Amino acid sequence: MAVVTSPKRSDTPGRQGEEGPRRMPRPRDLGPRASRLFSFPDPVNEVSARLVAGAVVIMSLVTIVFDQPWLTAVIAYGFVARVLTGPSLSPLGQLVTRVITPRLGVPAKFVSGPPKRFAQAIGAAVSVTAAILALGFGLRGAAYVVLGLLVVAAGLESVFAYCLGCKLFGLLMRAGVIPEEVCERCSDIWSRPEARSTITTDSP
Repeated sequence: MAVVTSPKRSDTPGRQGEEGPRRMPRPRDLGPRASRLFSFPDPVNEVSARLVAGAVVIMSLVTIVFDQPWLTAVIAYGFVARVLTGPSLSPLGQLVTRVITPRLGVPAKFVSGPPKRFAQAIGAAVSVTAAILALGFGLRGAAYVVLGLLVVAAGLESVFAYCLGCKLFGLLMRAGVIPEEVCERCSDIWSRPEARSTITTDSP
């Protein structure tokens, strides 16, 4: 009587047939990649920050003057992308940091990152509000008024290197609302003039 034997399986994974089923590779590096994507640069080149602010002013003015409410969504996306990923998922951020700034030949001026991210978050809140008013409720006039506030803040940053959001960040740190460990470089903003200058000259 013939004896039927089953195919011998190998203890080594990763092969099919007689040596066992194939195993799918594990995405072990997805965590670090996501962490790198959803991060914010620190320090930040203020030259790039001011160029981005200038572009925001131009886009906002085009939206208002030429009555193009759809641009509010573009502006809002840019702010949200920069809050979450810095320049990584922001077309404007990529254009400025990779193309425009390197070709200017202007010396970099590095400033701390957390105040900039906070200021970008304020810009995101303002621009998203404008987009909702314009596209969600059809209230273009109200949306353009809100967008006008963004023009003022971004204009101050672009032209005078004065960051309203960064100033508010410093005030909240002084009041203890924002912990010092969020920005160790900023913790002595009120005791050192050079530190104060660093905080208040980031991006809008």
